[in-house]
Parts: sequence; C-alpha cells; structure tokens
Amino acid sequence: MKLRLTLKHMDKFHAFIKERHAIYTRRAAGQHPPWTEDTILQSYRFCNVFRELDTVTAWIKENWRDPNANDQDLFFAMAVARLFNRVSTLGVIRYPVPWLPDKVAKKVLAHRDKGNTIFTGAYTVSTNGVSIDKVQYIVHQVLTPLWHNRKALRPTTGDTLARFAARLTEQRGLKGFMAGQVVCDLKYAAGSPLSHAEDWHTFAMSGPGSRRGLNRVVGRDYLAHWRESVWNDTLQRLLKHTTGLLNEEPPMHAQDLQNCLCEFDKYERVRLGEGRPRSRFKPLNKE
Repeated sequence: MKLRLTLKHMDKFHAFIKERHAIYTRRAAGQHPPWTEDTILQSYRFCNVFRELDTVTAWIKENWRDPNANDQDLFFAMAVARLFNRVSTLGVIRYPVPWLPDKVAKKVLAHRDKGNTIFTGAYTVSTNGVSIDKVQYIVHQVLTPLWHNRKALRPTTGDTLARFAARLTEQRGLKGFMAGQVVCDLKYAAGSPLSHAEDWHTFAMSGPGSRRGLNRVVGRDYLAHWRESVWNDTLQRLLKHTTGLLNEEPPMHAQDLQNCLCEFDKYERVRLGEGRPRSRFKPLNKE
C-alpha cells in the first residue's frame, strides 16, 4: 500500500504560483517594476510557472525546436541544448544535427577562451568524477555516444514519455532529471511522436529541487527521502488540485508543476532563512 501524504501546505504553494505568474503577466503587459510587493520575488530570480515562457526555452523553441520539428534526431539536439543550457553557447554551436564533435568542441572552447561562460547554473552538469575538461567530456563522452546510439533511442509511434525517458536514462550524462528536461522540450515538437503521448500531461521525473519542494507542500522535513513511486503519486494528486488554478489553456502539466516545486523550495529557503538562490533578479533582464 502506497504512503498517502496530506497536501498540508498546498494553499501556500498555490499562492506562490499565482504571484509568480502575476509578475510575468504584469511585466508582459508593459507595467513598470516592481511587479510585486513580495520582497523575495522582487529580489531573486525565479523561473516562470510555465516552462515554455522561460528565456532559454523560448530561444530553443524559436531557433532549434520549431524549425526542425520533423527531424527524427531532434531529441539529440534537445540533449545538446539542455546540457549547455546557455543561449550564447547554443548560438555558437548552432543546430547540432548532424553531429560534428571536433568542430563543436573547437567552437565552444574558443568561445570560452574569450572569457564567456559556457554552462548554465540552472542544472548540475559534471564530469562524474572523470578528470577531464568539462566541455571535452560533454562533447566526446556524453553527446558523441548518444549520437552513435540515436537510431535505437529515437522516439517512435506509440511511445510514452516514460518509455522514451527510460531509454535516455541508460545513456551517460542523462540520468533522471536531465532526461526529463529533454523529454519536456521534445513533447512540444509538432512532428514528434511524443507530441501525442498518452502520458503527455502526467509524466514527470523528480529532481532534488522538486523533491524538496514537495516535502514542503506535505509538511515533511524538506530533506526527507522519497520513493519515486510515492513522489509521483503525490505529485499527481497535487496536479489535480492545481490544474485550472490560473485559468490557463492548455492546463499546467506535471513537468510544469515539478518546476514550480523547485522554485517553491527556493522561495521557502529564503523565507525560512535556510539559504539564498544564486541569482539576484535584475528588472532590466528578460524573463
């Protein structure tokens, strides 16, 4: 029998979602800052409620995903996009299909030599203990094997997001959370078999932030352990109570909700004096 936890602080979580999205709508409408009276939301950067509205996602959509929606290897490009996850770096790489690893490594390293930051701080990307330059590791030991395995990995008709994600997680550098990020991009591609997957609305894979965030919603210690099945069952119950909260169309899906839990954890960390996010919010920056 699965552990069934009470959504003890759901109202507090919903209030966070409403105010964060209100900031986006006020800003999009051309209002002047501050767009909220909440001092925490004024001071630190928080991702949008809907992942599709975030700056990097919007860039990927416009420059890589939509123009190549019918590319059977689009999933590979989305893996490149999320492992670097920085617009300036992706602009240097350009759309990476077909994959030319030596050329990509040379361009990225030259970009870094000019003093540019290569990777985002949003996701944890490491060499997994291998003593090697991180750019070389990602290009040659993560992405190149992924490219070589692409035919076996491509999403096919009838695939669920969960089945496709499971194949990705077997690849080096795409364990768990990162595989979920690739899936979340790919499911919006009109030409992808995943765009009509039966679990399009309900699929999510937990990450450290969303596990902490959901702990806060149910009133447990934020570092309490989750079994993935219990985390997912609790997430699905929370999703039922959150869908329609913003009168959104299409409704929020589980991966949006997962991201909101990550951001809620950041918010509560500040509110409770447990720490601070790395990025301050600068009103002149884009969302």
